[in-house]
Amino acid sequence: MSNKHFYSISVSFFLVTMLCGALPIKHHGNQGTRRNKATYAIKNVNIIPMTLKNEVIHNATVVIRDNRIESINGQIPQGVEIIQGKGKWLVPGFIDMHVHVPTDFHIGAKLPTQEASVFFDIQDLMTPFIANGVTTIFNLNATMGSFSQRNAIARGNVIGPRMALAALIDGGQGTGRKVNTPSDGRQAVRSAKAEGYEFIKVYSALNVDTYQAIIDEAHAQGLKTIGHIPDAFQGKLKQAFVPYFGMVAHAEEFAKHSKDFSEQDAQQFAVMAKENATWLTPTLTALSWISSQVRSLEELRSSPTLQYVHPLLQSKWLTANNYHQDTTSERRDYFKKMVDFNKRLVRVFKRMGVPIVTGTDTGVSGVVAGFSMHDEMEQLVEAGLTPEEVLRSAASLPAVWLGLEGEIGTVEKGKRADLVLLDANPLEDVKNTRRIAGVVVNGQWLDKSSISKMLSELSNRNTAAKEKYDWNKVIGK
Repeated sequence: MSNKHFYSISVSFFLVTMLCGALPIKHHGNQGTRRNKATYAIKNVNIIPMTLKNEVIHNATVVIRDNRIESINGQIPQGVEIIQGKGKWLVPGFIDMHVHVPTDFHIGAKLPTQEASVFFDIQDLMTPFIANGVTTIFNLNATMGSFSQRNAIARGNVIGPRMALAALIDGGQGTGRKVNTPSDGRQAVRSAKAEGYEFIKVYSALNVDTYQAIIDEAHAQGLKTIGHIPDAFQGKLKQAFVPYFGMVAHAEEFAKHSKDFSEQDAQQFAVMAKENATWLTPTLTALSWISSQVRSLEELRSSPTLQYVHPLLQSKWLTANNYHQDTTSERRDYFKKMVDFNKRLVRVFKRMGVPIVTGTDTGVSGVVAGFSMHDEMEQLVEAGLTPEEVLRSAASLPAVWLGLEGEIGTVEKGKRADLVLLDANPLEDVKNTRRIAGVVVNGQWLDKSSISKMLSELSNRNTAAKEKYDWNKVIGK
């Protein structure tokens, strides 16, 4: 499998996210329980704080006021609502470090003052995240529309996660931030910062000099860098690990540089990352879904989470699936080997002490917002992490990399009230992260019944509108 093929797949996905909101589904009314400024207490709960020592606090009381944890085992103010936590487990909200969230977009010729032709319901995009305890997301191909989404959440019009936004910079020609010289690369970074982006994502078609200039300029501007390893580094991978290249966005960015998927290669890749202080987001679940679709679309077609995906995107995934087209036995074998090698990479990177964080590549076909976070955590355990290490990778470590460790990532007094209440102990079995009794997102409490209602209504809207959506007709095929 060539790097060019992976690049074309990603480009195709970005085009999908721009199109899949056409003919938007409308819904009305307030969803869920909103208590943004309320004071309430979670009583008799077992806290897994995810601090450095991570000593479980049993039968504790957590008081939440104005979106923050006011106290742990302090006095309960009179008259506040009590949430019963007996026998339950409280953990920090999960952080998905690799998502793609579509935004409103215009198709075709455009006149001055003309509105977008493609619209999304922001709540429908955010509901699967919060329903699964994902209270912070890192959008790795953000647009100006992403700021509008974030503002809608901040205003309280939408219940959704916090959003960190990265501007994607690539080489070659076409739309978007395409740069092919170091000077243009530096200017693209400065422009992205001026527009309000907080991080820079480097991509596959950058040439060597421009890539290095982007990372250097990003550091000078106080922006961290994450992304792909450009194709230009084939045969000279070590040169990609320049100072301040902060995180590799997929394990397969390493795997594509291995001819035989050997233990020796995994070890060499881990050394490169360790010596350069470069972290890793493996996105194991994304490649597993790709491998599945290379073989067959049956797993995707029968996925219980497909109902929470916009019906036009469902149509695209099932009728115009790039991964399944022109598949061969060699291609199936290649992806199977890469899936296995990615898990080996995780084991070796863990052994070398390279920080690993959870990311799903939400938006890739099969990778459904929120639900895929639990898939990723389970696959990380399969790859060799302990449940505690996975929880750290899903909460405290991402907060550190994002520069938010003073705000989120642990359950401590003074931190933001981004919390997940679980019916069973995830330290015993990471699958217990799926057993959600309630979520506190930015101080707003959503109990299990509210979450179920939001998901049910989303599924009903998608199902009712499914017959109106045909991907091939929308794109004119």
